[in-house]
Amino acid sequence: MKLKSISILLIIFTMSLPACGSGNGGDEAKSDVTSIEAPSNSRVKTIKLTKSEFLERVVNYEENPNEWKYLGDKPAIIDFYADWCGPCKTLAPILEQLAAEYEGEIYIFKVDTEAERELAAAFGIRSIPTMVFVPMGEDPQVAQGALPKNVIKEAIENTLLKK
Repeated sequence: MKLKSISILLIIFTMSLPACGSGNGGDEAKSDVTSIEAPSNSRVKTIKLTKSEFLERVVNYEENPNEWKYLGDKPAIIDFYADWCGPCKTLAPILEQLAAEYEGEIYIFKVDTEAERELAAAFGIRSIPTMVFVPMGEDPQVAQGALPKNVIKEAIENTLLKK
């Protein structure tokens, strides 16, 4: 799939749950989604990526600007977030729990849109959190907002793992 199509998909999807605009940052959005704490004794299972790591592990859009060619060996979720974003803070422990639950079956990558502005711009990220679901051998699917755990789990099962 062309990377331009991903940008179009991002625009088409409407936000059904709380999300932060990726403006100047610093303003914490209010969220009506209940926060879930990650277990204090668990080690982090999500994988934070820089642009260079993204190009090596996910897709090298610089070498292949007109096609989506996923480089991973397992399906993945890419969470575009910012530290100041309230809904992103709500989503983070849910993604940690899911990364632990599906360890060895999927990757859950995290991209800090403040630190990786060029990467966020390349994918047309305008609202956070934005999650990109990347199944093997298929086009990615995009969702915006702090989705509840059961909705993300359903997407993992049906879209990523095809169970």
